[in-house]
Amino acid sequence: MLAAADKIDVLIAGGGNAALCAAIAARRAGASVHVVEAAPKFYRGGNTRHTRNMRCAHDSATAWLTGPYDEDEYWRDLLEVTQGRTDESLARLMIAESKPMLDWIQQQGVRFQPSLGGTLSLGRTNSFFLGGGRAMLNALYRTALRLGVTVEYDAEIVDCEISGDRFCGAIVRRAAGLGEISARTFIAASGGFEANLDWLEQSWGAAAQNFLIRGTPYNRGSLLKCLIEKGVQTIGDARQCHAVAIDARAPKFDGGIITRLDCVVFGIVVNKHAQRFYDEGEDFWPKRYAIWGRLVADQPDQIAYIVFDAPSLPLFMPSLYPPIVASSVADLAERLGLDAAALGRTVSQFNAAVQPGCFDHAVRDGCRTEGLTPEKSNWARRIETPPFYAYPVRPGITFTYLGTRVDERARIMMSDGKPSANMYAAGEIMAGNVLGKGYAAGIGMAIGSVFGKIAGEEAAAHVRH
Repeated sequence: MLAAADKIDVLIAGGGNAALCAAIAARRAGASVHVVEAAPKFYRGGNTRHTRNMRCAHDSATAWLTGPYDEDEYWRDLLEVTQGRTDESLARLMIAESKPMLDWIQQQGVRFQPSLGGTLSLGRTNSFFLGGGRAMLNALYRTALRLGVTVEYDAEIVDCEISGDRFCGAIVRRAAGLGEISARTFIAASGGFEANLDWLEQSWGAAAQNFLIRGTPYNRGSLLKCLIEKGVQTIGDARQCHAVAIDARAPKFDGGIITRLDCVVFGIVVNKHAQRFYDEGEDFWPKRYAIWGRLVADQPDQIAYIVFDAPSLPLFMPSLYPPIVASSVADLAERLGLDAAALGRTVSQFNAAVQPGCFDHAVRDGCRTEGLTPEKSNWARRIETPPFYAYPVRPGITFTYLGTRVDERARIMMSDGKPSANMYAAGEIMAGNVLGKGYAAGIGMAIGSVFGKIAGEEAAAHVRH
C-alpha cells in the first residue's frame, strides 16, 4: 500500500453521473479525490451516456418544465411503480433532495432544454439535458477536472482490502497489470451487473442469454461481488431490474436509448405464437415502459412483436431501426415469421372488441376493449388501415437492482447492521434501496445525483474530522 501520507482522501469507483456528483461534492468540500473508471475514456460514464432526463421535484414551472411536481406526487408515482417495494425514508430523502438538485447540477455546468414530444408525457415532471446524457456527462467532467479531481481510465477495481467495517485500499486492474490504491474513504458508484450474463443467468436461467444490454458493457458487477464477499449488506432481488422492450435487431451491448420503442400503447404486442399477453394501455408510457422488458423475458424465446397500422406511425418517436412493413396482416406475419392465421385471428378478435371512444394519446382516454383476455384499457383503436407495421422486441436490460444497502448518509451498511466507518455508495449499485421493483422515467438519474452528492459530502466530512 501507499504510505499514509500519500493516501487519497476519497477514492471513487465508477465514472458516471453518481461518481461525478460525488467527486465534485467531495472536492468542493476540500478533499482530494481520485476517480477510477473501468471503461476507456471514449466510453466513460456508464449508462449516463445514454440518458436524456432526470425526474426532480419542483414547486413551479420553469423555462423547461411546464408546471409544478411536488414531493407528494413524486412519492405517489414512486409508490405506484414500485408497488411499495422501497425504503420509504431513503425514497423520501431522495425526493426532497431532488428539489435543490436542479439548481446544484446547473451550477456544475449542466444545462436543460424543454422536453421532447411524442408519447413521453414528461414535460411537467422531468428535466431534459441539453445535448443529452453525453453532454451532461462532459459538463460534469469539465467541472471535476477544473476543481482538481484526478481521473484514471481503463482501471477496474477487482478487490478491496476491508478491515472490519473500514476500507483500507483497493486492487486495481490496469493494462500494465494489478496495482494498489489506498484511501481514507471510498465511494462505490460503479453501477450494477447487467453486463455480466453469467450472473444474470444465475437468476433468469438460460433466458438471460437472449437479453440485450442497453447500456455499457463495463458494468460487470466486479466491485459489487467483491463487497458482498467482504461482508457488505445487500438490498434487492437479483431478478429485479430496469428492463424495457427494445428492438430485437439492436447490438448485444450499448445500443442505448435509440433502440427503445415507444409505440406499445398504440398497437398490440404478441409473442411468437401471435398471442397477446398484457394490457398495452394500462397507463402512461413513462410509468409502464420499464415493465415490458420483464414481460417479454417471460415469453417463449424472449421475443415479441409490436403490431400497429398506418394512423399510429406518426404518433411516437422513431427508433434506430425502421419498422417492418406490409400491405396486409397476413403478409406482415410472413415477414415476421409468425403463423399468418394465428396473427389474423388475434388482430380480428382485437378489432371486434374495441369499444367506441374518442382517442387522445395525451390523456388516459378510456378507449378500451371488451371481451378479451387481457383487455386493453386505453388507446385501443382498430388495426385495419394499411400499411401494417411491426417491430420485433427483446428484453433490454438497463441496470440491476441487487446492490449495497445504505443509510441516509449514503454509508454502506455491513452485515452486522451497522454502517461502515468510511465506505459509501451512490447510483445504480445502491438503487435497489429506492427501486425494489418497477421504474418511472428519470428516477435513476435522480438517485445517482442525490446520493452521489450526499456520499461526496459525507466522505469529505469524514476526512476532515
